[in-house]
Amino acid sequence: METAGKVAIVTGAGAGIGAALAARLVAGDARVVVADLDGDSAAKVAAELGDKATAVGGDVADEQVVAQLIATAEREFGPVDMYFANAGIGGGPGLDSTEDQWAAAIDVNVMAHVRAAKLLVPGWVERGGGYFVSTASAAGLLTQLGSAPYSVTKHAAVAFAEWLSITYGDKGVRVSCLCPMGVDTRLLSGDLIPENPDAAAFAIKAVKTAGAVLSAEEVADTVIEAMAAEHFLILPHPEVLQMYRNKGADYDRWIAGMRRFQEALRA
Repeated sequence: METAGKVAIVTGAGAGIGAALAARLVAGDARVVVADLDGDSAAKVAAELGDKATAVGGDVADEQVVAQLIATAEREFGPVDMYFANAGIGGGPGLDSTEDQWAAAIDVNVMAHVRAAKLLVPGWVERGGGYFVSTASAAGLLTQLGSAPYSVTKHAAVAFAEWLSITYGDKGVRVSCLCPMGVDTRLLSGDLIPENPDAAAFAIKAVKTAGAVLSAEEVADTVIEAMAAEHFLILPHPEVLQMYRNKGADYDRWIAGMRRFQEALRA
């Protein structure tokens, strides 16, 4: 998959990985709709990228907003070739997470992907091509200590991306699933569980202890390289693959090891 000349939508692009992806795409001669709940941040990013980018503010878990993104892309640049479902939120801590926290995490981290695919994939099948990139997390392959909603919804995001690839991969639709560990974004600066700073601190400590914290730009470069090879799993932290293999090879041993890791973090 070459990005030059293509039209892309990137959600959660007002900062972090999304903004870095938008910049990387424009540098590679793609045209990009920068989408974010924070419309001002999206507009700032788009302005910095010049005439190959435009901004739309809104909640991308809302199907009408996604339809607006697609309409804007088609009006400004042409048919959408690539969709980066990158917007994400943390959620609550554990069993004390509220119904609203669960609902929000499911809506943004999973259903936003489903709704976007529902609007785009039929047209891609008809045209014979399209690329859907889902930002999940290493938590979707392993787990997230300290946040049940985040862990569960990121697992679901991986599962949906798998299903999408299996179901439509022979019909021209390419799918990749981004699963990084620590990335220097707002989520890792306290926004993972904004209503519970103590729980957020523990979850963030778990992420930072597990491996290196990468820059958003490093992750964006890895995404573009993986798309060129049309890899399904995109792992900016390559050690995640071995962790995933260890988990599958002996699930009970892996769970016991995660319990020990959890207790060590609390010590």
